[in-house]
Amino acid sequence: MKVKSRDESLNTTGECDGSSDLLTGNGNPPSGQRKKNMKQRFLKLLPCCHVDPNPAVRQNSIEEDFEIATVCYRPDSVDKLMELTKFTRAELKVLYRSFKNECPTGAVNEETFKLIFSHFFPQGDSSAYAHFLFEAFDRRRNGAVSFEDFVVGLSNILRGTVTERLCWAFSLYDLNKDGYITKEEMNDIMKSIYDMMGKHTHPYMKDSASTEHVESFFKKMDRNNDGIVTIEEFLESCQTDEAIMESMHMLDHVV
Repeated sequence: MKVKSRDESLNTTGECDGSSDLLTGNGNPPSGQRKKNMKQRFLKLLPCCHVDPNPAVRQNSIEEDFEIATVCYRPDSVDKLMELTKFTRAELKVLYRSFKNECPTGAVNEETFKLIFSHFFPQGDSSAYAHFLFEAFDRRRNGAVSFEDFVVGLSNILRGTVTERLCWAFSLYDLNKDGYITKEEMNDIMKSIYDMMGKHTHPYMKDSASTEHVESFFKKMDRNNDGIVTIEEFLESCQTDEAIMESMHMLDHVV
């Protein structure tokens, strides 16, 4: 296997089992059981070591699964990750211990991400939304979310400025990453959200709810009525919407 970058380089056995982890070591985690629990809830979205008791053999994915399962991705140094994120050294060590405990290889592939994500929404089909979310975290577009990918995304969501958070949300909605949100893309996003929530919601949602939501979104966001939403339109519309701004600031207290 070719080594493409420092992030993707193979670890020694010691690095894989934690005996020479770059981010582990002595140090007290931040106090507060609630913060710890919230971090664990986020980390639970990304385990990559759960085993399917009845695995299905798929010829077209055996090689990929084998590579993801056997490669250890070595993270950058703590100092480098502190530059990339807004987490402290102690917070990064806590996050890394938890991530490494759930993901011994240092990365999670999309199939496993979908499987774990589905446990949080058993009443519906979360596979489509999990796919979109996975692609938003997969910064290198290599089919795997590493610890760096995870903490950079998490930092943008939880510690970023309002603009950084909104830009991350725009990237999630911009499915083909061409710099615009189309009605087709927003339809796919909204359908995936409603599918994830399931049909047995209260209050009951009619079948046309996702389409109506998309129309409402474009009526508010598409300032020049050209059928697409640019990042500038998205930011301007969101920053003048009191409800959206309130939801953005609620994230300040998660971690």
